Formats: sequence, structure tokens, C-alpha cells
Amino acid sequence: MATVHLISSSLFIQSRGRRYNSISSFKSLQKRTVLSLSSALTSQGGDMIPPEGKGNDRNPNFDFKSYMISKAESVNAALDVSVPLFKPLTIEEAVRYSLLAGGKRVRPLLCIAACELVGGDEATAMSSACAVEMIHTNSLIHDDLPCMDNADVRRGKPTNHKVFGEAMAVLAGDTLHALAFETMTVMSSGFISPERMVRAVTELAGAIGTKGLVAGQVIDLSSEGLNPEDAGLERLEFIHLHKTAALLEAAAVIGVIMGGGTDEEIEKLRKYARCIGLLFQVVDDILDVTKSTEELGKSAGKDAIAGKLTYPRLIGLEKSRELAEKLRREAEEQLLGFDSVKATPLVALASYIASRNN
Repeated sequence: MATVHLISSSLFIQSRGRRYNSISSFKSLQKRTVLSLSSALTSQGGDMIPPEGKGNDRNPNFDFKSYMISKAESVNAALDVSVPLFKPLTIEEAVRYSLLAGGKRVRPLLCIAACELVGGDEATAMSSACAVEMIHTNSLIHDDLPCMDNADVRRGKPTNHKVFGEAMAVLAGDTLHALAFETMTVMSSGFISPERMVRAVTELAGAIGTKGLVAGQVIDLSSEGLNPEDAGLERLEFIHLHKTAALLEAAAVIGVIMGGGTDEEIEKLRKYARCIGLLFQVVDDILDVTKSTEELGKSAGKDAIAGKLTYPRLIGLEKSRELAEKLRREAEEQLLGFDSVKATPLVALASYIASRNN
């Protein structure tokens, strides 16, 4: 499956008039990615694959670790050829520095798994999966800036602006924003109907504007230093439904659209992704106060320092853990009625997000 997509990716680059011999770099890139990702997953201490009764009952023999590594390998190879080096080199290096820095690739995995759930395949979803990851990386670069969260470390490396400067980091994020839509549309041209493509593009655009990610970031910034009693859970949920869950929701919905799913299937995956989006953030808040910078691969404790609203700050650590488990169960419920084998990766993904340690 990955080979098919790499061929289409190469044709995509040639169609843009860019000469870039990236195929020779795939093996070394993929080897590094597999090793680093395998290490990250193994560091979960065996909790990656939940035990019986913890969300993976449909197929207890399913190896989510291998599945996640395989999908990340395919996504990284496709991302690599989507951002070839050409002049001016500095901006391309800045883009590649963050885009190819590793990470779990949860969003593109979700897009691909959702597509496969409704009868599609990896190749059909890959361009959209890459687009979602580009948007996500764009948001991380901008989120790390001194005017936003002022973070020094991301994915175990200095943040983009620490390496390339603030101006170049802003431009790198802007480049990824534009490249996401170009990748999504050009690479899918010819085998995705115009109607489905327009719907998918509209979904992604809506998820990252003032009705989605941007709205969450605005309220997040304006909430710094607020008294938790004055802010309340409703405000915190708004932040995370928009800042975190919206892009995960778009990834799942776009995957179903690419796979030719029905409106009913789209809505079920939308609800599933909304649950795991909130789950992701609840767990993120818990980890921020329970893990070190070295363990997380990003600056720990920065939310508390900035006076940000978090679930542990509002409802306490134990209640936050209970909420995480509730959201995991609700996410799984949305998968009832789908083919149990095809739904297994999404069941495992919800359990993984709930039990992750970084």
C-alpha cells in the first residue's frame, strides 16, 4: 500500500516542476522513524495494548503497536516527498525540521483508519492524512511561539523558533497551512470525486478557523490567569473542543468522506473523534503535572506556570482520570455497528490515548 502511494507522491512532485531525488532517503528516514516510534511506544511500559476489558476486547490479538508504526512509516515517507528541498532552502529546512520531527502521527492514523473502516484504503486517504498532519504541525509551530505558549521543546527537540528564529517559524507554519490544501487536492486529483473533495476541504477549513482551532486558541490565551472558579468547566471544554478535538474530528470525518462513507457513518465518527479529542486533552493535562520534560519530550509544567485552565486544576487529578475513562468508553460506543475487525484499530487508538505516558 505504501509503495503505491509513494509512486503517486513522486508524480505529484514532478507535476509541480520540482526535481528532488527523495526516494533514496526513504529507507533511512523510515528506519529512524520506526526506531524512535518503537522506542516511544515501548516506553509505555506494556500499557500500549490494553488488557482484556480495557477497550480492546473485539480483537485481543490485534497488535496496535505494529499497526501504528506501519501507518507512521507510510505517512512519514509521503510527507518527506511532499516537502522537497528547493530554494530558498532556509524556509524548506524550517518546514521539514518540524514536519519530519517524528511524533505519533495520531491524526493521520485516525484519518486512514476511518477511511479503512468504511471500505476505503490507505492510498485513498494518504493525501488527506498528510494534509491534516501539516495543519497540525503548523499549529504546533505557532503555538510554541513566545507570543503564544512560549515553549522551548517539542518532540524532544528545540522548538522551531529556537532554531530558525521567530520570523522563519511563522513563515514555516504559513507554508504548511498552504501546502496542506495543495497536497490534499492535487495528490487526490483523478481518483476522488470533486463533490467528495469539496466536502473534505470544507471540513478541514472549518476545523482550523474561527469556528475551530483558532477559536480555541483565542479563548485559551484570554483565559490565562483566570480563577478556576470564575472560568468553569464549560469554558475549558470550549477551549479543548475547538483547539484539540476539532482537528481530530476533521481527520476522522475526512477519512470517512475519502472512503465513500454515508452521512450516518460520518456522524458516528465525528462523535467518536470528539470524544477522543477531549480525552487527548484531559490526558495531556494530567501528564503536564505528573511527568517530566524528559519523559514528555516537551516542556512540562508550563500550563501551571502560565496559569492556564486545565482539568486537574479545575476538578482535581483523580476526577480528571475518571473523566478520561468515561470519554474512552463513549468513544468506543460510537463504533458499535461497524465491522468489528475494521473497527479494531479505532478501539485500540482510544485505549492508547487514554493510557499514553507522553
